[in-house]
Amino acid sequence: MPSKKYSYRKPLFLIEKFMLFLPATAMFKLFLRLFILIINLLFISNAHAQDEKPLQGFGIEANFLAGKIIKHTAKFKAPVPPLSTALDVNFVWQTYGKKEWQQRRNFPLIGVGFTYTDYGNDQVFGNSVGIYPNLQIPLLRNEKIEWTLRLGDGIGYVTRKNQTTAPVDTINNAIGSHLNDFAIFMMDVRIHIDKHWHLQFGGNFTHISNADYHSPNLGVNMGGGHIGLQYFPNSCRPKCIIKECPALKNRWLVEMQAGISYKEARAAGNPVLPTYLGSVYLSRRWLCKNKLYGGVDYAFHNDVLAFLNTYCDNYVPKRQHSWDGAVFAGNEFLLGRLGIITQIGVYYKQTYLKFVPVYEKIGGNYYFIQNEQGPVKELFLYTRLLTHGFVAELAEFGVGVGL
Repeated sequence: MPSKKYSYRKPLFLIEKFMLFLPATAMFKLFLRLFILIINLLFISNAHAQDEKPLQGFGIEANFLAGKIIKHTAKFKAPVPPLSTALDVNFVWQTYGKKEWQQRRNFPLIGVGFTYTDYGNDQVFGNSVGIYPNLQIPLLRNEKIEWTLRLGDGIGYVTRKNQTTAPVDTINNAIGSHLNDFAIFMMDVRIHIDKHWHLQFGGNFTHISNADYHSPNLGVNMGGGHIGLQYFPNSCRPKCIIKECPALKNRWLVEMQAGISYKEARAAGNPVLPTYLGSVYLSRRWLCKNKLYGGVDYAFHNDVLAFLNTYCDNYVPKRQHSWDGAVFAGNEFLLGRLGIITQIGVYYKQTYLKFVPVYEKIGGNYYFIQNEQGPVKELFLYTRLLTHGFVAELAEFGVGVGL
């Protein structure tokens, strides 16, 4: 049974008292009560199975976010509310070395989060619900305090979108579909009250858009601050498995990717058409846990070709002005069979519908083959989100190979 010297009820009692004076919405207070109920259930289940430690490294965190929509382009015509708020619940697991990558990455937290956002103007932006897997990377850590970075990406549902039928919403030119990509970035300063409770605060940024699958698609970006709590029923510090990890060579690979994306064309009937993409690049592994890479890519945009066929009948040659290419460099953070990539590219050729000369990509790889020897070293599926600044252009899916 849990030690009598420790009572998980005391922090909850303080939260309940704090709620009496909190100038918050009924939704937020309901959220806090739900958080308290979940903690009670977790503690009871853990107390009945303490010897088995079924919740080893498991925890739950809750954050209240407050900020504002960022008007990231002059095309964003909708009025920006003075305040946007969000409620975030994240089910986390403190890794402790069951896999080699956990030790190489200094034992990060992995989790699945749920975020409810009230943008502050229900008639224009509505509300959104996001579900996303996430990774919390410790930047600095000691016994009493730590500084962490959380990266998460998943699916978001928005209750309001641009449409001309009931319910009419033509002011909103940021979101063109109910289903979207939802990304969240959070940086926390976390104070360790004890091995069960942590208090945290920091800054955050969220993005939601459909990657131009349906227009309009400027996306909604929200930035602000947050405050929250973490609770671990068993302990936030499970005993780590420390072992000597084999050194991996800083090898070079030739890698190739082929992918596809779909975008709505500004053409007759607004058809959704495929974009075909390909990349060739060199990669070099370093520190046994990263890959630095650079190369060239190519994309043929059928939506641009449809635009030229519809509005520029006398403009030739159309196909030669429907593809773009770029040189790029990036880094991949390796987490076992999962890789998280960040990439920047500079166009050497653009389509007729030119963007800014620089693009950014974020995304992930999932590896089916990871060999140190043999002709095929890597085989993976991948996803990428291509953006120009804070505006997403396309979501890419495909397959890659490393030789």
